[in-house]
Amino acid sequence: MSSGRRRLRAFKRWMASQGIECSDAVHLTEIPHYQGGGGGGGFAVKALCSLRNGDLVARIPKLSCLTIRTSAASQLIQHASLDGSLALALAIMYERSLRHLSSWASYLHLLPHHESLPLVWSMDEVDSLLCGTELHKEDKALIVEDWKESILPLLDSAPFKLDPSFFSVEEYFAARTLIASRSFEIDSYHGFGMVPLADLFNHKTGAEDVHFTSVSSQSELVDEAQSGPDNEAHCSKTIESDSAVNDEPTTLIPPVDNTGSDTDVIGRNSCSDDEPECHSVLDEGSAALEMIMVKDVEAGNEVFNTYGSSGNAALLHRYGFTEPDNPFDIVNIDLELVLQWSSSLFSSRYSRARLSLFRRLDYSACVSENSEYFEISSDGEPQIELLILLYIMLLPEDAYCKLDITVSTAGNVNGSMGMLLLDKSDILCKETSKMTQMNKDLLLTKDVCKALLSLADIREGLYGPNSIKDDAEALARCCRVRERKLYHSLVLRVSERRILEKLRTYATLGARLRNAKGCSMRKKLKRT
Repeated sequence: MSSGRRRLRAFKRWMASQGIECSDAVHLTEIPHYQGGGGGGGFAVKALCSLRNGDLVARIPKLSCLTIRTSAASQLIQHASLDGSLALALAIMYERSLRHLSSWASYLHLLPHHESLPLVWSMDEVDSLLCGTELHKEDKALIVEDWKESILPLLDSAPFKLDPSFFSVEEYFAARTLIASRSFEIDSYHGFGMVPLADLFNHKTGAEDVHFTSVSSQSELVDEAQSGPDNEAHCSKTIESDSAVNDEPTTLIPPVDNTGSDTDVIGRNSCSDDEPECHSVLDEGSAALEMIMVKDVEAGNEVFNTYGSSGNAALLHRYGFTEPDNPFDIVNIDLELVLQWSSSLFSSRYSRARLSLFRRLDYSACVSENSEYFEISSDGEPQIELLILLYIMLLPEDAYCKLDITVSTAGNVNGSMGMLLLDKSDILCKETSKMTQMNKDLLLTKDVCKALLSLADIREGLYGPNSIKDDAEALARCCRVRERKLYHSLVLRVSERRILEKLRTYATLGARLRNAKGCSMRKKLKRT
């Protein structure tokens, strides 16, 4: 019997001990060299018989989930005043340090030590494989600082006697990859955590077969709301909480531990049946997460979850895989890159003044940590705010001054109103939503289209000397199983560069359309 099958059998026994119910209609199976989407990784959930919309396939008690509340490290986490990903990473590292004494030993043994996310790639791999992509600028130093400031000092805390080998920076990064790729939001009390069984369902974009709900002891269903791709990595797959559940229990009873003595484990509280605070915890413990089919799946087919509508950069960042021809792919044009383009044509003072006017008109780029950027959609269409910024950058001086004076004398610019010079010196006030639909083509002047082509070329230059043809040929030769990192990085590079090609097409067609409209207008004027 393979190691994977042994671990899977132990995990099934563990699920039974925790009260996790899995339908006989589905089968957990090992898939060697599995290259599908995230989640189970080397495991998958398959239908043993035909499943129908509405079928209940699993019920998972909340107290069987590994969270900062249920972990034996709860007191340590409270002592360190940690929350979020830091706290959950500490919980995972602590449970691993307990080895077989952990209540989640069989579950943790089923999981890989870490997921193959760029977060744990070497710097050489990141520089060579992700050059130019959205993931090349990821700053690992910030995560290292988190570890130094919050985890490292705990090793000197005498009361807890932590084994340093389980709390190293490498172990911290490993735990963070599991959180990024497998954690769910559970409820307001538990926060997000690891949900056994639920994380064995693999991902397929736009192909959700199962839906997650949270139920109380009274079996009240609450609709699930999935987190978006921009919502911190730890909220990758969300299960909505049940408002009927008490969110403020005072004492925590951990899940059943069938591994033996736990007298030396931190946070193992106990109480008798007549203590009122324990009854509130039991109510919390009786709440469960349910997995319900939302689509028919025929016998023998895999049952998929979906982690939302994410592009390949987000998929690789959070789950360690990509999907060819992903319709949700995007490419970002950093504001810094736009200013680089502007500085090649104008002075720094000129660029700063035009950017200031853009901001005073209540427009802004997307913001992520310390960077600002504009999105290019999978069909090559730029975010309208980018078109507006380029339009303002390229305004003739007299038109710019007129608009600048108007904005300055108007006082506060209403958040729902944007003042934009649409045609020569005419200044109009338009609601942003209406302007998006009605006047976007008016922004595509010949100079704006030329600027888009220049930005596409600058962005393309970040990928290095290899052409998109070189990357596509390398991808065709790449072995998806043996060269996993290379394969997925090439899928990302090729998908991003194809979007830039579409941006060029968009700009070229926009310029032609503008010229055609101009010719048509001139002909009409001649007739009159």
